[in-house]
Amino acid sequence: MKRGKVIVISGPSGVGKGTVCRELMSKYPDLAATTVSVTTRAPRPGEIEGVHYYYRTNEEFDSLLAEGKFLETVDKFTHRYGTLFSEVERVLQMGKNVILEIEMIGGANVKKRIPDAVLIYLLPPSLKVLTDRLVSRGSETEEQIRVRQSQVEKEFDQAEPYEYFVVNDDLSVAVENVKTIIDAEGLKDDFRNVKKIYFGRD
Repeated sequence: MKRGKVIVISGPSGVGKGTVCRELMSKYPDLAATTVSVTTRAPRPGEIEGVHYYYRTNEEFDSLLAEGKFLETVDKFTHRYGTLFSEVERVLQMGKNVILEIEMIGGANVKKRIPDAVLIYLLPPSLKVLTDRLVSRGSETEEQIRVRQSQVEKEFDQAEPYEYFVVNDDLSVAVENVKTIIDAEGLKDDFRNVKKIYFGRD
């Protein structure tokens, strides 16, 4: 069985990472699987434990970190986030791709741990559109929005390890572009592996 790949999807807050991932998985349920991350922030209205995140205290997060349970972690706007390595490995060994919706620093760390991970960065059509999306979401205060705006360019400077850049202007187009990337990456293989499969020799 061919091992799955880790697909990292990142981008600034408000760009629509969650929406793109949900639409992608809804339209193409066999394309990949998702894992649930750990966070120290409080649940937002409608979010469910074990579905959107595992909500943990700082002390519990520290324990998981000390035990080496995380593939990657990141501190973001006074909160902490982490991806459990065990969940990622479990899905990969089943031959399925894993989609990780994480921040850029986390994506870079994943690339260090898993060199064949595929890094995709979502961009807004413009900074104005990004601001409008943050305001309409209604989950941040004006001060939080100002902080996020000031961080966008600084965050993008951390996106150098990313290989693909997709503009999320039209949701359906963005979803199809991400699917095309994942499909193309799935066709990649190692020369020696192919030779062994088809010709029975190394």
